[in-house]
Amino acid sequence: MKAKHIKWGLLHLAFIVAVVVLGEVVVERGLLDRTFFGQPSGVASFLWENLGTGKFWTDLGWTMAGVAASFVLGSVAAFAVGLSFVRWPALERFAEPYFNALNVMPRIALAPLFILWFGLGLGSKIAVGCSLTFFIVLSATVAGIRGVSQDHVTLCRTLGASAVTTFFQVTLPGAVPVIFSGLRLGLIYAFLGVVGTEIIASEKGLGQSLAYLGSTFDINGVMALLLILAFLGVGLMRLMTWLERRLLHWQ
Repeated sequence: MKAKHIKWGLLHLAFIVAVVVLGEVVVERGLLDRTFFGQPSGVASFLWENLGTGKFWTDLGWTMAGVAASFVLGSVAAFAVGLSFVRWPALERFAEPYFNALNVMPRIALAPLFILWFGLGLGSKIAVGCSLTFFIVLSATVAGIRGVSQDHVTLCRTLGASAVTTFFQVTLPGAVPVIFSGLRLGLIYAFLGVVGTEIIASEKGLGQSLAYLGSTFDINGVMALLLILAFLGVGLMRLMTWLERRLLHWQ
């Protein structure tokens, strides 16, 4: 198994090196304009000059703080509302048309409004990220809890288990896989919401730096930050996958 992982790792490394070399050659020969597409060596130079600066780490911390806050707040709120909907179906029927209207609304289009309400700081970024996370986790929570076998729930009640014991011992463990699929997607949407709002207007953050570099036509810097954002997104997905495996090791 380890040899197989090494083989795949070397294959990916060879592919990345080939793409970088091809990009460098194509730009050097003038087949692509470096003004619009950048150059691998220029991207590497930008990363080398900026990754160690305090501004980069401040922007990174600013962005990730917004992602974490919006994800936690949106997920907790969604879980609470989802439990309420499962417990009181009449409440869900009443709120469904309003929630559907809010859900289909492109929340990123509301970013300017959130910026007016909460300012250029983290508040507006958290508001957008939270609004994107909320509905995804809400749908997964309701679907996960309702997807648990009712035979198991009935058996627990027959054996005299309390409602709290039944929920924590049967319902919640059975719903965790579906809920985690929503959490994984919700985390990515929180990331997209925060960075997208930073691009529109922000005091700090990777999105704000990305917008500035684009406005000054620093395409190497834009490509470098896009590469960093891609690595951050992959890292967040890997983190959620690892956490899911840890919580579902009993399956």
